[in-house]
Amino acid sequence: MRVLQHLKGHVGALALIFLLLIGQAVCDLALPTFTSVIVDVGIQQRGIEHATPSEMRAETYTALDALVESSDRAAFEAAYEQGDDSHYRLAEAAQADIDALDRMLTAPEAALAMGGSDGLDDMSENIVLQRAIAFVQQEYEACGIDVNAIQMGYLVKTGGLMLLVTLGMVICSVLVGLIASRAGAEIARSLRERLFTKVVSFGAEELDRFSTASLITRSTNDITQVQMVLIMLMRMVLYAPILGIGGIIMISTTNVSMSWIIVLAVALVIGLVATLFGITYPKFRIMQKLIDRVNLVSRESLTGVQVVRAFRREDIAQDRFDLASGDLMRTQLFTSRAMMFMFPGMTLIMNGASALIVWTAAQQIDLGAMQVGEMIAFITYAMVIITSFLMMSTIAIMLPRANVAATRIDEVLHTEPAIVDPEHPVELEALGVSGGGGPSTPPLRGSARDDNGVGIRACPVEFDNVTFHYGDAEKAVLHDITFTANPGQTTAIIGGTGSGKSTVLNLIPRFHDVNAGSVRVAGIDVRDLRQSDLRSLIGFVPQKSALFSGTIESNLKFAGPQVSDDDMREAARVAQAAEFVEAHPDGYAREVAQGGTNVSGGQRQRLAIARALAKHAPVLLFDDSFSALDYKTDQALRAELRKTAGDATVIIVAQRIATILHADQIIVLDRGRIAGIGTHEELLRSCTVYREIAKSQLSPEELALEGGVR
Repeated sequence: MRVLQHLKGHVGALALIFLLLIGQAVCDLALPTFTSVIVDVGIQQRGIEHATPSEMRAETYTALDALVESSDRAAFEAAYEQGDDSHYRLAEAAQADIDALDRMLTAPEAALAMGGSDGLDDMSENIVLQRAIAFVQQEYEACGIDVNAIQMGYLVKTGGLMLLVTLGMVICSVLVGLIASRAGAEIARSLRERLFTKVVSFGAEELDRFSTASLITRSTNDITQVQMVLIMLMRMVLYAPILGIGGIIMISTTNVSMSWIIVLAVALVIGLVATLFGITYPKFRIMQKLIDRVNLVSRESLTGVQVVRAFRREDIAQDRFDLASGDLMRTQLFTSRAMMFMFPGMTLIMNGASALIVWTAAQQIDLGAMQVGEMIAFITYAMVIITSFLMMSTIAIMLPRANVAATRIDEVLHTEPAIVDPEHPVELEALGVSGGGGPSTPPLRGSARDDNGVGIRACPVEFDNVTFHYGDAEKAVLHDITFTANPGQTTAIIGGTGSGKSTVLNLIPRFHDVNAGSVRVAGIDVRDLRQSDLRSLIGFVPQKSALFSGTIESNLKFAGPQVSDDDMREAARVAQAAEFVEAHPDGYAREVAQGGTNVSGGQRQRLAIARALAKHAPVLLFDDSFSALDYKTDQALRAELRKTAGDATVIIVAQRIATILHADQIIVLDRGRIAGIGTHEELLRSCTVYREIAKSQLSPEELALEGGVR
């Protein structure tokens, strides 16, 4: 079972739980014995535990002295001392031999109670003992001893011991629950941390394989399933065999002749559980996938709720959710209905076993071979044994679903990302790290800084015959892409929808790896650098601006503690975000909702740009990051960026020609191939694809350059 492997790191907790469970079982198994003696001794025998009277009259002493075996007479006479009132009392020294005295006096006392020994040999030992106890009770009353006081004293003493044993059982149970819950919580926390760390290392290929909805389910629902079952394993499954074995040992001291009833009941329990297990296990495997489906549909509908409303497709969204939810409901109903048979079935088996024990024991009680208390103890121990199997059976029903959940978690944990660090990476020093500077150093323009504020030289980005396709797709998205983006210059990429613009950008930080050719930063293949080192050189603004819950300050300083307040404010100024940020009463302390939903699309985009600029990376990548900006803001932002970028290598993916009009180099993509490279003026004259894009966006006056295109 995969779910059990998560207990490996908690052997100490398991050992302590095991010892506490043994203590709990000892206390639990002692209670039926106390119940038995309370019924047999405390009630039936009125608290008189021994057939040896502690006090008797002189005539009773004489009669017993005559009836005991001649070999036992000396021991009997030595055990008693006559008092001033002529009564004989048990000597204190004889208390150690009380069991031997019981054996020698039981038959004589029974004979005196019956008025003779006729028929005594035909009686069972139990009936003879009861006659002797009845004789002792009558003798105590004749001696003026308060038998009621003896009975009450015995009941109080035995009841007090029961309370102490119960208290010990409660303490052990509470400690087991505390340790098991703590261990389960630590396992769940560790799993969540490992799962999150693994997911963060995934590339687009792995994320597409599992889907975001499934990864969320695995990180929450599946881990909760594993945690719950592991706690039950530590509390119930470890306890069940201890309790069952202890019950078998205890029941062997009562009446072995009725053990066949327990064997029959256990066999029925196992048969019932095996049947239910076979029926429900396949459905448990399906259930987790259906939970993924419900999660997926819910996320899609809630994320796109505005689109749903705008197109008045609430009914379609509702139908999709109802279908996914209905499939899950039907599967859960099937498993729940199947499991409903377990507890009534268990109750029927347990009550049937109790009735069979009572019917069998009644005959033995009638024959004098068994007492009522023994029957009660036997029933209790039988229920303990059956319950132990029931506990193991219950967890056996829950294990399949937890095992499915553990398997799904392991699938993620054991998935190796397609993009990994090289075995012998090139160190950042190879990129020309220069000394000097510190956290308080004024912002560097166009150069990266590590955590100590150390500057890194400018980095050109080179594509050398790059070919790329997604996953196992046969058709390539990019074909033989070759260009160089130089430091201190702005390189723009433009093309039609689906031409591969964003894909080119995603190859630089190794969100994907090329299939042929190479991508180099500062002359080094990106596959020869650690991913963390490579990405420390890049300031990236994705196509969909993503902000995190927190404050504007925490978002702009997302690159790390090396981003100072001055860096943050300068980046906000360049990104044209300072005006609306500082106009708010909270300024940079303004709260940002999850996903930045409490700011407009343009503001969100400007904050994302500012976040990248605050990093002072030598490579700045903008993936269609100006689309939500108006022309005035766009123009002002690009003007400030040209002034402050310094030696940074700036690569911009854009849909609007106005955004890249003054770029030093424009790369035109068409169906994954380079259709042209040059400046705006050069491409207007030489590139048909670029000219068609320009005609669709610019006026004839803007196109009329040096008497060229009309």
